[in-house]
Amino acid sequence: MAFTAECSLQSIAPYSSGRHYTTPEKLPKESADAYDKRTWRERMHYDEQGMVFIPNMAFKWMMTDISKFLGNKIPGKRNATYGKHFESGILVLEGMPLGIDRMDVIGETLFVPADGKHGSGSRVDRIFPLIPEWKGKVTFYILDRVITREVFEEHLTEAGRFMGLGRWRPQRGGTYGRFKVNDVRWSED
Repeated sequence: MAFTAECSLQSIAPYSSGRHYTTPEKLPKESADAYDKRTWRERMHYDEQGMVFIPNMAFKWMMTDISKFLGNKIPGKRNATYGKHFESGILVLEGMPLGIDRMDVIGETLFVPADGKHGSGSRVDRIFPLIPEWKGKVTFYILDRVITREVFEEHLTEAGRFMGLGRWRPQRGGTYGRFKVNDVRWSED
């Protein structure tokens, strides 16, 4: 028997993604700067219709990471924590649609390390997608009964504050991707 949690989330900070991409290919004699200006929207996740979404695994790993960060102990289980239960006991099968066309997303130009590694020497301008306000619904499937409704909701709320989603989220030293939980519809399958 599993539980389903349909969660309604709303931004308290912008969302930005930094998906790795290798296509489209560079045009002949195209500079790296011109390539970035032409292709920066490829850093977003979007469906066949060009609608932006936050990928399912971003939610899965966010919840696993917050469970380890909080380190809450399971009552009656001595020093056992929820970490392994969140890692193997929840599923997120679909991403969260944002209802935004990728062509309507604005770009944010940042001076970042050329190799993508924090603290490295060479820096270049890169454009990243920026969604100032966002909201949507995502469904979690809780397969592990150790994760109660109260435990799940506490972890989701704290994940919105301390972990976030996307590029430059708090977990990585930034401020983007934070959210509040508007509603959780809990049901038993």
